[in-house]
Amino acid sequence: MDKRTRVLNALNKQPIDHVPCGFWFHFSGKEAKGEDCVRAHLKYYRETDLDFLKVMCDNYFNYPIELEMKKASDWYQLKPLGKDHPFIREQVERVRAIVDEIGDERCVFYNVFAPFSSIRFAYSDDFVMECLREDPAAIMYALDVIAEDNAAIAELVITEGGADGVYFCVQGGEYDRFTEEEYHKWISPSELKVLEHANKFSDNNIMHCCGWAGAKNNLALWKDYPVKCINWAVHVEEVSLEEGRILFGNRATLGGMKTLWDGKHREGIIYDGTKEELQDYVREMILFHGKCGMLIGGDCTIDGTLDWERIRWIVEAARSI
Repeated sequence: MDKRTRVLNALNKQPIDHVPCGFWFHFSGKEAKGEDCVRAHLKYYRETDLDFLKVMCDNYFNYPIELEMKKASDWYQLKPLGKDHPFIREQVERVRAIVDEIGDERCVFYNVFAPFSSIRFAYSDDFVMECLREDPAAIMYALDVIAEDNAAIAELVITEGGADGVYFCVQGGEYDRFTEEEYHKWISPSELKVLEHANKFSDNNIMHCCGWAGAKNNLALWKDYPVKCINWAVHVEEVSLEEGRILFGNRATLGGMKTLWDGKHREGIIYDGTKEELQDYVREMILFHGKCGMLIGGDCTIDGTLDWERIRWIVEAARSI
C-alpha cells in the first residue's frame, strides 16, 4: 500500500497495512520563508520517510492589520484582505511548490489557524480579551472578517495549491478563559465558518486542539466540529486516544506521542527514550488502540532540534506490525 492510500484510508477508517505517521515542527530563520522554507520541508520529508506532510504556515502567523487598534470599537474598521493579497497568495504558492514535488507520493495538509488565534497573533492576548469583555460584538465582527480570509486560504491551498486538506488549529479553550456558552457564542462561529468552507473543497480535513506548552483545554468545546480527524494533546489533556475516540464520536484520531516543547523545556519519550523503548512504546500503542482510524503523531509540534533518526525509529516500528 502506498503512503497516500494508507493515509486516506486511515482518515476514512478503511483497511490499512500499517498505521501512518506524521510529525512536524516550526522552521525558523531563513527556513521560515520563501524557497528556503519549501526546500526545508522537502528535506525533512525525504530524510524521515513520514507517511504525510503537514506544511507549516511559518512567517504567516501574524494576520496583517494595518490599522492601529486602541479600543474595542476600532475593530469595526477591519476589512478582509481578499484572495489576491500577498499574505494569502504566498501561502498558496508555498503549498503548490511542495505538492509539485511530492503530491503524488503522499498526502499534504496545510496548517491554518482559527481566527481567534490569528487575531491574538496580530495583537496581544490581553488586549483582545479586554476588547472582547468590553464589546463582544466588535471582536466577533473582527473574527468574522479574519475567518473570511482564513477560509480563502483553506480553499486556495486545496484548489490551487493541491493540498489534500487543512490542519485546522483551534486554541483558547482553557477552562478558565471562557464558559462553554461564551465560547460557542463568541468564538465558535468564526471557526465553523472556516471549517465549513474548507469542507466544500476537501472531505479530509484535520483539527488540532492545541495544548501547546501544557495549556489544558475543555475538549468538549470542539467535539462536534465537522472534521474527518482530530488531534489533541493526549498527555497534556490527560485524555487517552481511546477516551478521545469516544468523545469525538469514533472519528479518526491523530496523536499518541508526548512532544511537549515550549521553546525552553521539552518532555517525552520521543526525546529521551532509547530506540528499543521508543519502538516498544509505538508498538504497544498500536496494539492497544487498534489500527482502524489511527494515525501516529505528537501532542503538538516537536522541538526542531530533535535528531530526525528518532522519527525514523517511530516510522520503522509502526511499519513492523
